[in-house]
Amino acid sequence: MAWLNPEKASAAEIKKRTLTNLYNERPTWLANAHATLDAAVAGAYGWLPSVDEEEFLGRLLRLNLEREQAEVA
Repeated sequence: MAWLNPEKASAAEIKKRTLTNLYNERPTWLANAHATLDAAVAGAYGWLPSVDEEEFLGRLLRLNLEREQAEVA
């Protein structure tokens, strides 16, 4: 777990290593990982990866609502 607790990092540096700070800083590797995941999810649903975020989330919400209604019925 050297990436989480680097050997030469000070206590103050380690204390700043939070998920909130990581997402706020949004390093390139994290942005790339999100883009890869988004493309994989879009592909799994048969959608084009170029669907914008708002449409993407709207489609996922509709699918979840449909599934919930099917389970209730």
